[in-house]
Amino acid sequence: MQTQHTIQKLLAQLNTVIVGKPAQVQDCLTCLLAGGHLLIEDVPGVGKTTLSHALARTLGLQFSRVQFTADLMPSDLTGVSVYEREQQNFVFHPGPVFTQVLLADEINRASPKTQSALLEAMEEKQVTVEGATRALPQPFFVIATQNPLEQLGTYALPESQLDRFLMRISLGYPDQAAEFQLLAGQGHRDIANQLPALTSAVELKFLQQEVSSVRASDALIHYVQALIAATRSGRWFVQGLSPRAGIGLIRAAKAQALIHGRDYVAPDDVQAILPQTTAHRLVPVSSAGRSAVEQVRAMMDSVPLQ
Repeated sequence: MQTQHTIQKLLAQLNTVIVGKPAQVQDCLTCLLAGGHLLIEDVPGVGKTTLSHALARTLGLQFSRVQFTADLMPSDLTGVSVYEREQQNFVFHPGPVFTQVLLADEINRASPKTQSALLEAMEEKQVTVEGATRALPQPFFVIATQNPLEQLGTYALPESQLDRFLMRISLGYPDQAAEFQLLAGQGHRDIANQLPALTSAVELKFLQQEVSSVRASDALIHYVQALIAATRSGRWFVQGLSPRAGIGLIRAAKAQALIHGRDYVAPDDVQAILPQTTAHRLVPVSSAGRSAVEQVRAMMDSVPLQ
């Protein structure tokens, strides 16, 4: 009961900042409760950065924001050792990646070399700088925003980088009621800056443990296996999902079930988060004529429940 109360409070507060997008807000919370990293892809100015900031403040975690640009270097993220005359030694100065929530704003405006600086951090929760490995604070989340690739000055994220993100979502344009509030001058960025913390790192870890305790039956796992096998059949996608993607899918489905107050995963949970957890990892076959999200949904409709 307490878990549900906490989750509903989190969702309610986030929905005061991003109005009219309850499904996307729930997806964000699902991703973070599952311990994954989140990619928000959309055109500029629809609230990606505001939502990211609101998530960090609501969860009560240490927060850093990095604006990714073409001249950003890997050391600008991870940190660098500087010779200090007083100590007559090199002293390491941590970069902004040493935080609990890192907002990588417009991540695809940086070069692939700089993007790759996040690979070890996102997978191993550590960074290696100048031969020394340093652990990152826990929990550690990357919330990245990305502009559409057809815009000028963007670099496609490599497949290895995309695979580190548990979920990718898109906010889309606001509905008329939400846009009216924005045009009337009720700035949601200011609201996000004033949000109180509703949880702490300790409480968030407890919620993530609750996610791990959600049951996935053998029948449910067979259904997930059937979906994964369909992605590998060659009918729908150029390449199929990896085992890591399948593990992430089940983890996200468990978080989805917990948000809905259940201690077991239902097929509806898998279906609700399948496009968000898999489409960014898949490339439709050339004859598809659909986007990756639409192709995932079409494939899902063709796979019977086990």
